[in-house]
Amino acid sequence: MSYHEEENNAGKILLAALAGAGAGIIAGMLLAPDKGSATRENWKGVASKYSGQLGEQASKLGSDLEAKFKEYAGKLEDLGVTLPGSSLKMKGNWDEAKGKLKQQYAQLTDEDLTYTEGKGDELVGRLQDKLGKGKAEITKMLNDL
Repeated sequence: MSYHEEENNAGKILLAALAGAGAGIIAGMLLAPDKGSATRENWKGVASKYSGQLGEQASKLGSDLEAKFKEYAGKLEDLGVTLPGSSLKMKGNWDEAKGKLKQQYAQLTDEDLTYTEGKGDELVGRLQDKLGKGKAEITKMLNDL
């Protein structure tokens, strides 16, 4: 096949594609059940409905992934794959642990030692700031109490 024939075939393909697109646009305008503005409004409604559902699904998936990640991190720590203290495992009476921490570190206040279930990272962060220690060290210290 010569260069001239290849160029001619490419032109035919391009022409056919443009003709098909034009025919589709014309058919769409002739057969549309509503005016363009009404169709766009319908699409906006559908898009906002599904975007809300998508947001909820993404949030649920994020929560599920976080829970799985924490579970696997704990298993890795138990197996000795990760360093001890990489995840917080609060066990026992928190009031007793809080008393021990206050005895050991006089600069800690009740506010510093506020612990809410599921918000251990916030506690670790406050103790890091107050005691000037790393996250792993604080986590290990809390787990050892």
